[in-house]
Amino acid sequence: MTTTTTAPRPVRRAVRLLLAAAVLLSAALGGLLAGAGPASAHAVLLSSDPADGAVVATAPGEVTLTFSEKIAVGDDSIRVLEPSGKRADTDEIRELGTDGGVVYGVTLHPGLPDGTYTVAWQGVSADSHPVAGAFTFSIGAPSQTTVALPAQEAGGGLVGTLYDLARYAAYAGFTVLAGGGAFVLLCWRRGAAERPVQRLVVRGWITATAATLVMLLLRAPYTGGGGLADVFDLTALGDVLDTKTGAALVSRLLLLGAAALFVAVLFGAYARASADGADAAEGQAQDGPATDARRDLTFGLAMGGGVLAAGIAATWALSEHASTGIQPGVAMPVDVLHLLAVAAWLGGLATLLIALYRTPSIEREAVRRFSTVAFASVAVLAATGLYQSWRQVGSWSALTGTRYGQLLLVKVALVAVLMAVAWFSRRWTQRLTDPRPGTVAKGTAGKAIGKGSPGEATGKAGRPGGAAAGDGASPAEARRAAQLERQRAVVAAAARKRVRDADAERSGLRRSVLVEAGVAAVLLAVTTALTSTEPGRAQEAAAASGVQPAPAAPAGPTEVELPFDTGGEGGEGTVRLTLDPARAGSNEMHVWAVTPDGKPLDAPELKVSFTLKAKEIGPLPITPDRVSAGHWSAGSVQIPMPGDWQIKVTVRTSDIDQTTVDETIEIG
Repeated sequence: MTTTTTAPRPVRRAVRLLLAAAVLLSAALGGLLAGAGPASAHAVLLSSDPADGAVVATAPGEVTLTFSEKIAVGDDSIRVLEPSGKRADTDEIRELGTDGGVVYGVTLHPGLPDGTYTVAWQGVSADSHPVAGAFTFSIGAPSQTTVALPAQEAGGGLVGTLYDLARYAAYAGFTVLAGGGAFVLLCWRRGAAERPVQRLVVRGWITATAATLVMLLLRAPYTGGGGLADVFDLTALGDVLDTKTGAALVSRLLLLGAAALFVAVLFGAYARASADGADAAEGQAQDGPATDARRDLTFGLAMGGGVLAAGIAATWALSEHASTGIQPGVAMPVDVLHLLAVAAWLGGLATLLIALYRTPSIEREAVRRFSTVAFASVAVLAATGLYQSWRQVGSWSALTGTRYGQLLLVKVALVAVLMAVAWFSRRWTQRLTDPRPGTVAKGTAGKAIGKGSPGEATGKAGRPGGAAAGDGASPAEARRAAQLERQRAVVAAAARKRVRDADAERSGLRRSVLVEAGVAAVLLAVTTALTSTEPGRAQEAAAASGVQPAPAAPAGPTEVELPFDTGGEGGEGTVRLTLDPARAGSNEMHVWAVTPDGKPLDAPELKVSFTLKAKEIGPLPITPDRVSAGHWSAGSVQIPMPGDWQIKVTVRTSDIDQTTVDETIEIG
């Protein structure tokens, strides 16, 4: 009598609810990331002299910027530009010491004219992420300026997207490489000989190596705001190699090269030794020296692989958030432990999923061992994650009021979902490991999940008796024998798959592990996003300083409609004004005037002005050119700085009838 075990309906409903929760959390993550511009970082501009928006009577001798921590600067990291766009500084940046922060200064040329000056700065924070921004000050009085800030900031654009994708791929590849190797050594030694497991770990190594190489090549344009063509700039690549991040990426490549040797031994000598040990165990053979050799090889691979995994994890800890801020000496080893626990849990989970779906069988004891490893990994993640959260967030307000804190809450929720799904997986594991009364399958023949399927002996031997194809046979008979062998192999594989899929315990475990793997992929994406997001402490420090980095350009033009009535005959209508791209710098403006019935109103005169009341800048008058009846335009409207600008439009419809209407718009 065959006993079939299926998941109860409440369990299936719970799994569906957990899947829905994972989808909702993924959508929440997408919403958080969709509103984010290029990733900011740990360093914050605390103050400047002259201050943002200040009006000074005489030209200063230098401009100074005070940051919350040291940044890597180059010759063009701080630029001061005259209203005409000409460089006003001597291109010599000096570090002036510390005064509530790290102070950098650049000397200005003597005899500068009056007007509005733009200070644009960029550098690389100590945690490897690019920082950039701009502000203005005026000498004598504000004026128009021809300076247009670059549309693409450092860390943005196509290069930034590719770099972020490579960062995620590097994390994912390392997780599969380290976690898959740990799964084989700690949980399932026989898995070293399984081709699906071998392909998974090798692909993890390839992904981590390729992604690291891409990050190294993209590093210069990523931090400098360049394009893809800058990848081939060998001089810039040489400069990258002199930085902390460049050294970390090169070190990671070298360690991955050593990891290739580890993979070769794991799936070569170790796989053969494990297969020989399994055959000896089935035959009750005892071979002391061979057993000792296998034990020594296992110990050597475990120690060497552990050192390599810790070294690769350290390349992130030494170059990103853990290396800056408070308590870096404690934070870096904690970060290494955190990454290793993530790899052991999520990488092992991916390997278990492949084993359940792609291999003929997996021992129940291996699943039970991984359950223990996963539990230990979660304990380490909880301890290290709690410390990292305190260090990077710093306050309850930052937990909910900053993007880093919001992403951290999403990560915690995903971990909770993952642990809930793991609870169901553990229930299936218990069913696999604990024999049921009256069931023989769990005692002897059922030692491996999916083992003992029909046609297995035929599949192993290839054909009856194992006779070599072509022994004493003609070429036609040899070809026929080879064809029959292939057909038998296909039939045997199909039979094994049917029996494997009919195993209720294995199917239930496969479903729950598949859900775990899906949530884990989203969790890894959140973790990657956290590494490129400004920590909550730094965001609150930036808000307290009152100096914000220059915002990214808006997606499109800004448009306003202003009804007017000059009081005379035919003096009613509506003005529609568009400003593109509605950001500091050069803009294109179009103005249309129409009557109440929608016809063009060809007013004799139309004027526009811009005023930033918060900084007492303006009004800046603009006289657009007439394009056609009811249509005016101005091709180079200079907005010196971002803010809430008041637009005033003056419309004259006759010699004596005119009016002025206004609206406030936000310019980035």
